[in-house]
Amino acid sequence: MSDLTSNGLRAAVLDDFEQTGIAWIWASDAEGVLSYLSPAAAEALDVPLPTLLGQPLAGLFETDPDDPDNRSGRPLGFQIKARSRITDVVVRCALPEAKTGRPVWLSLSGQPKIDATGKFHGYRGAAKDVSVEYQRKIEDQRLAEFDSLTGLYNRHRMNRRLESVLAAYKAAKRVCALMMLDLDRFKQVNDTMGHPAGDALLQQVAERLRNVIGDRGEIGRLGGDEFQVILPDMDDRGKLGELAEKIIQIISQPYPIDDKRAIIGTSVGVAIAPYDGLELDELTRASDLALYAAKNGGRGQFRFYSADLKDEEEERALLLDDLREALAADELQLHYQPVVRIADSHVVGMEALMRWEHEERGWVPPGTFIPVAEESSLIGPLGEWALHRACRDAMEWPDTVRVAVNVSARQFTGNGFVDVVASALDASGLAPDRLELELTESVFMGDSETTEATFTALKKLGVRLALDDFGTGYSSLSYLRSAPFDKLKVDKSFVDTCTQKDQNSAKIITAIIGLSKALGMETTVEGVEAFDQLDVVKKRGAELVQGWIYSKAMPQPVVLANITSGEFKIEPSGPDKHRADRRSMFRRIGIIHGDHRYEAVIRDLSKNGAFIEGLVGVPKGTQFVLDLGGGQLVVCEVMRSEGAQIGVEFESPLVSDGAGGLCTRHRVSPYALAAAGMPLTSLAQGGATPLGQQQAPSSPPQFMQVQVGSGG
Repeated sequence: MSDLTSNGLRAAVLDDFEQTGIAWIWASDAEGVLSYLSPAAAEALDVPLPTLLGQPLAGLFETDPDDPDNRSGRPLGFQIKARSRITDVVVRCALPEAKTGRPVWLSLSGQPKIDATGKFHGYRGAAKDVSVEYQRKIEDQRLAEFDSLTGLYNRHRMNRRLESVLAAYKAAKRVCALMMLDLDRFKQVNDTMGHPAGDALLQQVAERLRNVIGDRGEIGRLGGDEFQVILPDMDDRGKLGELAEKIIQIISQPYPIDDKRAIIGTSVGVAIAPYDGLELDELTRASDLALYAAKNGGRGQFRFYSADLKDEEEERALLLDDLREALAADELQLHYQPVVRIADSHVVGMEALMRWEHEERGWVPPGTFIPVAEESSLIGPLGEWALHRACRDAMEWPDTVRVAVNVSARQFTGNGFVDVVASALDASGLAPDRLELELTESVFMGDSETTEATFTALKKLGVRLALDDFGTGYSSLSYLRSAPFDKLKVDKSFVDTCTQKDQNSAKIITAIIGLSKALGMETTVEGVEAFDQLDVVKKRGAELVQGWIYSKAMPQPVVLANITSGEFKIEPSGPDKHRADRRSMFRRIGIIHGDHRYEAVIRDLSKNGAFIEGLVGVPKGTQFVLDLGGGQLVVCEVMRSEGAQIGVEFESPLVSDGAGGLCTRHRVSPYALAAAGMPLTSLAQGGATPLGQQQAPSSPPQFMQVQVGSGG
């Protein structure tokens, strides 16, 4: 057979092959420009053949960046440039006109055409339509990496993503925050409303998280009611705390499901790389521990990870055992803080506050032991003891003075609570209208029918009901329509900032007082400590005040000693102006000045400053750097100096750590320490001694004034 006949036959065979649709033929020239493509391929792409021909292959076709088989992004261009063999590379046409309809995916294979002299003439190859198979692959991949219920990433995808982020950020010396969340009382929704309602709630939670996080991070559902958020390039604990609080607030809003309403909450744990962990397992464990601490702190809270969380579970178990023994041995106390009528300074009520003095721990804060009791069955007996003791003590007061007792949500919804209240009244002989039960909005998270029945039964007894911490929860106004409250209590957080012009707290106080009066309720404003605050709340219409400006909580013998002539009257006494909370403590810290480092002790700490002991002869106006431990450095200036005691003001305010304490927004990065010659480890691994466990200096050193430019 002649060459002409052979070539003709070959062309005919190729034509027939192209017509079958099994595959198409393509070719390029030495510059990588498409020189031939089967007409059927152009029809499949829905792009005119002349438009395709003459286009550079590397720009004409693109790979899918999310394809796990094409991790390098655009491998086709690299292979063409290297003149290497192309094998089953899945691409789609990159031209805009090819993206208007359903995407067509082609599998390209090709062989470089090189003659006997080694000259490259381009590629010759085949292509086939793999759209159906590739779409199925994408769907399988989606199912493998996405949660089918919420559409969020699943645990597998989040772990893989976090691992790759941490690896890349470690090399680039960048930071990354990790939030762990789980839903409080979600099981109750499933149990009372059914699993379909639980699924609907999870879908709404996912949507709310998307709205809050936006493009700041990636969200995943790990399973059940657990969620995770990756927040690249975030280490500002002030902003992270604000974001966590916003998440808690938004997630805690009621959920409409069919014709009912579900109410849940959430707790948040936060860990930050590289400070709290450099690897996936380290950072995940740190955020888990922080979440555990947030839940045990009373739920509806956030916590940052710190090294001392490692033993918290064991510590809480020991604390619970000690609390149980203290209750059995009658070692707990009730102290009473007066509620005073501003107009004439008469005491009209007393709030019972639980106190516990441990033989080894000293005074244990209620914020520490009450949440422990609420997580166990001990809250019932503890609440019953408080009700009986408070009613009995109130019988020794004037008839005009009421007693208020805090009631936890778990206690309120427990079986027999109304009987416990009735028993306390009967045993003491106290008139029911002299007992005021203080509730928070968390009581509405239970079964609404049971809650309403309990309210009705309590009102039949004749006791008074107060809604505590008003204005800080999720949907306060809706509760006032049905719950028979006699009083609203304005939360201390509004009073703390009511004198600041850049805050709306004073306006909120005015609104709450106005609302309360319109509904025929009393209002008590909590947390008034200074005369400037008292003046603000008085001008805003407040009539009843509770706070240190009148009195701190006091034990029953002191209460009785203050009652004379059948009436109880307290005149206000306190500072002219309110200052930020100062926390009394005994913490060993470092003071850095120039090339010297001194050891000292913090006695008081607030957001804006501290009171420090341990350094003699420090001039006013001296600038220091305080080392608070764990990579926390604070620039400050000495404002007062007397002997070995100095008062300093911080250059940048501290922020809440979520646990009632304070911390710096930023910390010294382990990357910076590594650059200075130290091993690269997380601060959690560094073994820094907890500040409260260090010893104070035996005698204060003399301050050495070192010349460091303008104040050092």
